[in-house]
Amino acid sequence: MELINLAILGLRLWDIIDILLVAGILYVLYNFLRGTVAINIFFGIVAIFLLWQIVDALNMPLLREILGAFVSVGFIALIVVFQPEIRKFLLMLGTPNFYHRQSKRFLFWKINFNNTDEASVDILVEACSAMGKKKTGALIILTRKNGLKQVLSSGERINADLGVQILESIFFKNNPLHDGAAIVTGNKIEAARCILPVSDNGIIPPHLGLRHRAAVGITEVSDAIALVVSEEKGTLTICENGTIHENLEVLAFRKKIFELMEIEV
Repeated sequence: MELINLAILGLRLWDIIDILLVAGILYVLYNFLRGTVAINIFFGIVAIFLLWQIVDALNMPLLREILGAFVSVGFIALIVVFQPEIRKFLLMLGTPNFYHRQSKRFLFWKINFNNTDEASVDILVEACSAMGKKKTGALIILTRKNGLKQVLSSGERINADLGVQILESIFFKNNPLHDGAAIVTGNKIEAARCILPVSDNGIIPPHLGLRHRAAVGITEVSDAIALVVSEEKGTLTICENGTIHENLEVLAFRKKIFELMEIEV
C-alpha cells in the first residue's frame, strides 16, 4: 500500500534516499556551523536556493534566470566566505578523532592509545587544584592518539617527568614559560609555552577569556583534552571535542579526566 501511495506521488525509492541524504548533509552542515557567524550565511544560501526552486516551479523566467546566475557563481563565493570553516573541517577530517574517539574496540578487547595512568591523573588533579586555590592560571593539554607536532614545535621542549611541583613552577606568574600551554603525554611533560589555535566559536560564553578559547580551539582540531585553571576565579574547566565543561568540583574534575582518557580504576 505504501509503495502504491509513493507511486501516486511520483516518488521512487531512490528519490526517498536522495531526499534523506540531502537532509542528512544539511543537518551535518548546520551542526558544524552552529554558533559561528557563518550560520547566518548558510541560512541565507539555503533560502535563496529554495526560492530559486519555487520560482522555477512557478515558471517565472526572468527571476529564475537572475537567481540561477546567482546560484551558479555561488560555489566560488562559498569557498571565499567559508574559507575558515572549510579549513577547520579539513583539519578535522584528517584526524582520527573525526572517525572515532581515542580508543577502539576489537571484539571484547579495548585498545588504548595513551599511557596515562591513575597516578598521572592524580598528579594533574592535585596540581590544578593547588593552582586553582592560588588563582594561578594554567592550560594543560593531554594528548591522546593524535600527535601535536606543530603545537610542540611552537613551544619550549621540556621532556620532564610529570609532577605537581614542576607544573606549578611552569605556570608561576614570574616564570617565562607560564604563557601558553603545557603539553602532557602519558607521564611526561613534553613542552611548555606552546601556542594553540584560538576558537572563534560563538557558543563560547563571553565571560571566558583567551585561555579558554585556546583550550576549545585545540580540541576542535585534534582529539586532545584541555585542562584549564582560571586565573580570575580559580575554577577548573575541561574542554574536549570543542565542548566546555566548566566550574567543576575537584572530584568531578578527576572523574571527567578518567572518563575521557578511558582509564579503568
